[in-house]
Amino acid sequence: MLDKNILNTALQYFITENVGNDISKLALQKNPFPEVDWIEVLNQIAAKTKAREKLPTFFETQNIIYPSKISVEQTSSEKTAYYKSTLVSGESLIDLTGGFGVDDFYFSKKINQVIHCEINTDLSELVRHNFEVLKAGNIQCFAGDSLDALKSLNEKFDWIYIDPSRRNDAKGKVFMLKDCLPNVPELLNFYFTHADNILIKTAPILDISAGLLELSNVKCIHVIAVDNEVKELLWELSKNFIGNPLIKTINILNEKSVTFDFELKTNSNTPTFSLPKKYLFEPNSAIMKSGGFDEISIHYKIDKLHPHSHLYTSDEIIDLPGRIFEIQNAIPYNKTEMKLFLENKKANVTTRNFPDNVEIIRKKWKIKDGGSTYCFFTTDMNNHKIVLICTKIK
Repeated sequence: MLDKNILNTALQYFITENVGNDISKLALQKNPFPEVDWIEVLNQIAAKTKAREKLPTFFETQNIIYPSKISVEQTSSEKTAYYKSTLVSGESLIDLTGGFGVDDFYFSKKINQVIHCEINTDLSELVRHNFEVLKAGNIQCFAGDSLDALKSLNEKFDWIYIDPSRRNDAKGKVFMLKDCLPNVPELLNFYFTHADNILIKTAPILDISAGLLELSNVKCIHVIAVDNEVKELLWELSKNFIGNPLIKTINILNEKSVTFDFELKTNSNTPTFSLPKKYLFEPNSAIMKSGGFDEISIHYKIDKLHPHSHLYTSDEIIDLPGRIFEIQNAIPYNKTEMKLFLENKKANVTTRNFPDNVEIIRKKWKIKDGGSTYCFFTTDMNNHKIVLICTKIK
């Protein structure tokens, strides 16, 4: 049950004043607010600290009550929630796995009626309070199982949104949607009786080809990265869609968002290969996750170093989504060359299609981390192990 004592003005001020402070040290203090459990006060501080960067609107709004710090860590960021809101339209959306409700808050700016389903009744009550504080009056909260909600409401929605969670007994297994709650592959036909459009959020650990085997009617897959770290996959399903899905990659940066899209199909064109030229290109993490390795080569007309290295080269600078380097030296990976160029030096080390990992390479050649030199340990088109010593351009 929601403890409204947490909204005490002095307590809220105390929570805000302690954002960012060491929770373990605070835990040793005597509780200055005995009417509220001290563990809950500490949780509010920890969760609000996590929300400062991830959920700025929530953080800056007075009297927001937070769930556990873990729940805040697992929820969508406002940046990714905003992106999701650009994909939907219409009159109604039902979220079958509401959680902390960040996605629904942004959906409510685009959809007239949003229903937030949450099986945890305490969390549902907390979220209802926050929506009132945020003045999101077009969101209705349903506490209970989402299947019961769909059956009792018995209406057609423009969109169903689902963020399935892995069952506890699925730990250690390969990530499959059938191992999540709700079991989307099993319930998909039922869901399509209640909406023609379904948006599914999954963790980036899910293999795209595996997801396509479990789902039908996939119209588009969105690979979302924030500051070059892939945060989530979005699966856009349409009841009547037949064909090859579109893959959309987006890297959300502070100043802009960078995109690269391609249709998932067998290319009639093939990529070209080359030994290292003047410049080296490393696609961003969203493209790497998407598997669009050949498409990058074909679209930008640049050469791959090797079918499995996923690094690209050209004699001209190409403005593609990712990092660009100028190659200063391309050396064979052997003892003589390593001693001459890199042993006991300082460099940023990356491996692509190489037998040793970064830690082994650093230890073996006593390479310190950092500096302005970037080294790519990789394999070229002739299957030779090489090291590209570069300076970063972008």
